[in-house]
Amino acid sequence: MSHYEQQYLDLVRRVWTEGDERVDRTGVGTRSLFGATMRFDLTDDAVPLLTTKRVFWKTAARELLWFLGGETNIRPLVAQGVHIWTDWPLARFNATTGEDLGRDAFEARIVADAAFAAEWGDLGPVYGKQWVDWPTYEPAGDGRFRRGPGINQIAALVDGLRTNPASRRHIFTGWNVAELGQMALPPCHMTYQFHVASGRLSGMLWQRSCDLGLGFAFNVFEAALLVRMLAQQCDLDAGELVWSGGDCHLYLNHAALVEKQLARTPAGVPKLRLLRRPPSIFDYRIDDIAVDDYAPLPHIAAPVAV
Repeated sequence: MSHYEQQYLDLVRRVWTEGDERVDRTGVGTRSLFGATMRFDLTDDAVPLLTTKRVFWKTAARELLWFLGGETNIRPLVAQGVHIWTDWPLARFNATTGEDLGRDAFEARIVADAAFAAEWGDLGPVYGKQWVDWPTYEPAGDGRFRRGPGINQIAALVDGLRTNPASRRHIFTGWNVAELGQMALPPCHMTYQFHVASGRLSGMLWQRSCDLGLGFAFNVFEAALLVRMLAQQCDLDAGELVWSGGDCHLYLNHAALVEKQLARTPAGVPKLRLLRRPPSIFDYRIDDIAVDDYAPLPHIAAPVAV
C-alpha cells in the first residue's frame, strides 16, 4: 500500500509536466490542471501532513483558530509570529503611501499601533467573517435595508451534526459573491461538506484554486484538523478527508521546490491528538493540539505570489 502522500506527489508531477502554462493574476505564471481529488484516512489519529518537506503545522493551526474566531485583521496572527497573510496588506500599504516598508517593519507597526493595524492590517470580510458572521439584511423602510443578525455557519453546522447527523446539508462556505470585491483575496478553500456514517465524521473540501507548492500543505492539514475538532465536539470519530481542487497549479518560479520535493520519498505516519475537549468549537487553543511521530525532510523555501 502506497504512502498517503504519494497521491499528492503524483499530482504535482502531472501538473508540472502536463499542465497548461498560463499568465495568471499575479503575473508570475503557472502550470495548471483542472479537477483533482485525493482521499486521506483520518482514523487512528492519522493526519495528512506532508513528509517530503517540513510543514509548520502550528502556523497552520493558528490560522484555523483565527478563522474560527471570525478575525479579519492580521494583528492577532502577527502577534503570534504568523506571517502568512502579511504580504497582501503590506503591498496595499506600500502602493497607497508610496513607501517601501519591509515586512518586519510593517508587522512591528501593526503590533505596536492599534490604529495603524485597524487601517492597514484588515483584509476585508475574508474566510472567518463569512464562516461565523455571514451578513444578512432586513427592510429599514423607504426601500432601504439595514444589517441584520449575522449567521454563524460553524455553530449551525455543529448543531446540525449533533441533532440531524443524516442530513445532506452539513455545509459551510466562504464564497459570498456580494463581498468578494472587498476581500484581500477571495476564498481559495471555499466550500466544506460533512457526512456522518457509522459514528464517523468525514469531511470534503472543495478548493476553487490550489497553490500545490505552498498552500496545499496548510489547506489539507487545517481541513483534517477541523474534521477532528468537529468530531470531538459531536461525539463522533474521524473518518476520511476528501480533497477536491478546481484549478490545481504550480507557480513557474517554484521549479526548485518541485524538483527537490519530487526527488524525495515520503515516509512516516504522523499522528494528530487533541489534548482537551473545550466547551465549544470556538474555544480551542493552540496548546490543545499536538502532533506526534512527525519527522519530515527539511523545509523547502519558495516565494509567495501576491
